[in-house]
Amino acid sequence: MPTPLQPILEDFLKDRNISLFIKREDLNHPTIQGNKFRKLKYNLAEAKTENQTTLLTFGGAFSNHIYATAAAGAAFDFKTIGIIRGERIEPLNDTLQFAEANGMELHFINRSDYKRKNQVDFIKNLKDKFGDFYLIPEGGSNELAVKGCTEIVDEIEMKYDYLCSPIGTGGTITGLIKGTKNTSQILGFPALKGGDFLIDDINELLKNEKAIYTNWELITDYHFGGYAKFKPELIEFINNFKTKHLIQLEPIYTGKMLFGIYDLIQKDYFPNHSTIIAIHTGGLQGIVGFNKRFGELINC
Repeated sequence: MPTPLQPILEDFLKDRNISLFIKREDLNHPTIQGNKFRKLKYNLAEAKTENQTTLLTFGGAFSNHIYATAAAGAAFDFKTIGIIRGERIEPLNDTLQFAEANGMELHFINRSDYKRKNQVDFIKNLKDKFGDFYLIPEGGSNELAVKGCTEIVDEIEMKYDYLCSPIGTGGTITGLIKGTKNTSQILGFPALKGGDFLIDDINELLKNEKAIYTNWELITDYHFGGYAKFKPELIEFINNFKTKHLIQLEPIYTGKMLFGIYDLIQKDYFPNHSTIIAIHTGGLQGIVGFNKRFGELINC
């Protein structure tokens, strides 16, 4: 079923005649949640077509993608292997405990080796070690993931001016760019500091397209210091947002994006009478680990 569009009601929106909606991708699946469901959908289908029985992928210790791939493997009868950046630390955090509980075989490698994850010789060594597998890149972003993410746009039947998304590896926003076909403006909010490098990654995912897409830009001012970093005003915003709108945000992706949208609206970035849709990309599993690392900051 299509995920719903939830209207957000605020006085400052009404004053500017701006309409804001959140597309609740966080509701599409309990464990293969949000954009991860979209990214994995066609990759799993392709793995089945190729008669592959094992999925191998990469991620950090708190990765939403690792969590979702493990869940998908358990649900659709794949063996899963996760190549994890960094050392194994016992006890495992909640994300990695879930992955192992769902049958994922975890292998930890140092950060210098992890940087080689896209190199042909490195992948060959993994196949020599583990046997044949279907490779899903870090974050799940490849052409099949982009295909899945275009379907987010297909579900939106109302007219809108702006479509906003958090960005990790660039697959989701690339799907949105393709899906809108230059009919509205796409704004991406990178979770990483210095996110301009993602422009090249997004263009790489778009390189085989016949159309030229000019309807997108990155808003790089709301990373709060970098990936998994935060400031008190972000935490306060997330908690207030949940209290007022009954929507749970997380501090890595969706919280930063919504904070940015609110700030831009109040700075009159968007013209009056604009309609804005923000994509809730899920990732709520990470809140438990975040709270354990930093204290019970996020109300959930």
